[in-house]
This record gives sequence, C-alpha cells and structure tokens, in this order.
Amino acid sequence: MAVTIKDVAKRAGVNASTVSRVLKDSPEISEKTKVKVRKAMQELGYTRNVAAQILASGKSNTI
Repeated sequence: MAVTIKDVAKRAGVNASTVSRVLKDSPEISEKTKVKVRKAMQELGYTRNVAAQILASGKSNTI
C-alpha cells in the first residue's frame, strides 16, 4: 500500500497539514520541522501521487 501524508505526519510527529506545507516549501514552517518531515518521507519511501495532485487541484499544468 502507498505511503500517505498521514503516514509521514505520524512518523514525524506533526499534523498532516504541516506535511502538506513542507511539500509546498512554505516559509511558515521552521527549517527544523522541514528536516524532520523530509527525513520521515525518506524513511517511509514517500513519493507524491501526481494523479491525486491533479484531481485535487483541478489542474494538470499541460497545454
């Protein structure tokens, strides 16, 4: 089964919304938290689901 943002959040000890903000490189998130979340992503083998991202945003960014 694929690793989700919730899985990463649980491993990093943060909220799923924090993981989402880290993925967007939000300046609101401290560098310490970004490192912790990125480490959890790497440990779990998290990769973005492009299809889900397109469905959620309604944009495919293709011409």
